[in-house]
Amino acid sequence: MPGTPANSAITRSTLSRQIADALRDEVLAGRLQPGQEFTVKQIAEQYGVSATPVREALVELCAQGLLDSDQHRGFRVHRFSVADYRAMVEARMLVVDGIFRRHTPRERAPLPEPDAGIGVVLVSIRRRGEAAARAARAGDLDVLIGYDLRYWHELGRLVARNEPIADFLHRLRVQAWVFSVPYLRAERELHGWLWSGHVELIDAVTRGDAEAAVGVVRAYNAHSLEWADRLEARLSR
Repeated sequence: MPGTPANSAITRSTLSRQIADALRDEVLAGRLQPGQEFTVKQIAEQYGVSATPVREALVELCAQGLLDSDQHRGFRVHRFSVADYRAMVEARMLVVDGIFRRHTPRERAPLPEPDAGIGVVLVSIRRRGEAAARAARAGDLDVLIGYDLRYWHELGRLVARNEPIADFLHRLRVQAWVFSVPYLRAERELHGWLWSGHVELIDAVTRGDAEAAVGVVRAYNAHSLEWADRLEARLSR
């Protein structure tokens, strides 16, 4: 049938995306550790699927910087360094600061007006932010990561009004979590190290107060860099 090849490709693409999402969740949860190796065959057997969508999923995760590919040994989870983490924080700081600065009174582009459509998006982002903040205060990493990623991705799309920028920031945030998770899980006391300013930020955006939003984001990034300094000092002992 003429439609069969296209339908097959769509199905394979959907399966590949599902596998990539599942493996990314495994990495974010810390069940796949930095440096851990595996093959296409192992993953295919684990999920009970053919090799083709698995290979596509692994190649996609390599493109996202989460996996490394070795022609002879298969794939392994990428091992980020503290320096990598600092670079991620600094990169997102520059981009996000620039996005919000574009919306300050000195510039021509205001923050999005809260019309009916945007109002629904703001409510959705705020709910995710509230859930993320609660999880951060409770030290629940598993809940926090999911809500935090969705919160920032939706907020990035709304404020940046630029899908490639929003996707770039999302990729940086995933990588930052992949680096952080193993160390955060080893912390005896997470209180104070998990940022919980999500609601404060979305409230500033809702008010159209770009200056306040910049202040929240800068404080958040300073908090992240402080944690990196503390971690590096501990690792160097």
